[in-house]
This record gives sequence, C-alpha cells and structure tokens, in this order.
Amino acid sequence: MNALYLKDLAAKVQRGLRGRIEAGRSGGGNSYGYKPIVEHDSRGERVRGGRKIDPAEAAVVQRIFRSFVAGSSPRSIAGELNRAGIPGPSSKDWGASTIHGNWRRGTGILNNELYIGRLIWNRQRFVKDPETGKRIAKPNPPNAWI
Repeated sequence: MNALYLKDLAAKVQRGLRGRIEAGRSGGGNSYGYKPIVEHDSRGERVRGGRKIDPAEAAVVQRIFRSFVAGSSPRSIAGELNRAGIPGPSSKDWGASTIHGNWRRGTGILNNELYIGRLIWNRQRFVKDPETGKRIAKPNPPNAWI
C-alpha cells in the first residue's frame, strides 16, 4: 500500500511541476542570477515558481560570458572570480565545473539554456542505486523534455 501511495504521490508532484513549467514558471531551484518572487493569489495563497533577475548576480553571469568569449578558460574565470571575492552559487567558491558544467546535462553557467531565454525541464530523472542507496541522474529522451 505504501509503495502504491508513493508512486501516486510522485505522479501528482510531476503533474503539478509540469503545469508550473508550462505556465512559464520555475519548476525547481533557481539558477544563479535569479531570485524567487513571493506572490499571492486572490485568496492569499502563495503562488510558487516566479523568478526575477538579480542585478548583482546577472552582472557576474555577463562577466563570465564576456570572459569566455574573450578566450578565458572556465578554470581561469573561476580563479578570477574567487580572487575578486565574488561569492559563487550557495555562497561557495567558484570552480571550473560551476562555470562550464556538463553540456549533455545542461549544467553550469555556460551550458544553462535559461541564460538565452530557453527553460528546459525534465531533462533528467533520478533513480536510486540499489547497492549504494545513492541517487543517480539518468537522462530522459529529448522528446520528454518540456
């Protein structure tokens, strides 16, 4: 019974997130350079998924793209940002993978299509490895992307 309940709950959450995405809102965490907007509907209930550009972080994103176009490597860009004392996502230091990420998964500042105005959702799913108990990202086929 519990397994059936959890499967049904997962399907409902997925359906709700899909509706949020199709309405042009965020379905998960915000990318660097964006902050959540706190909005309420006519009944006073919170409307989730709104985001706005954070001007300070947006300037850092633009700096990263300008440096990359000028020929700097992600490693040198990360070092430059760390030397300048600019906090990275989650207030951590910048790393090359934070800048470049993985092009197949659309991660990292340079590979995140949200920065060109394209929000892609459902690119991957997570499954639990039965041996280690850790979750592993598995890519979804492109026809499942929204």
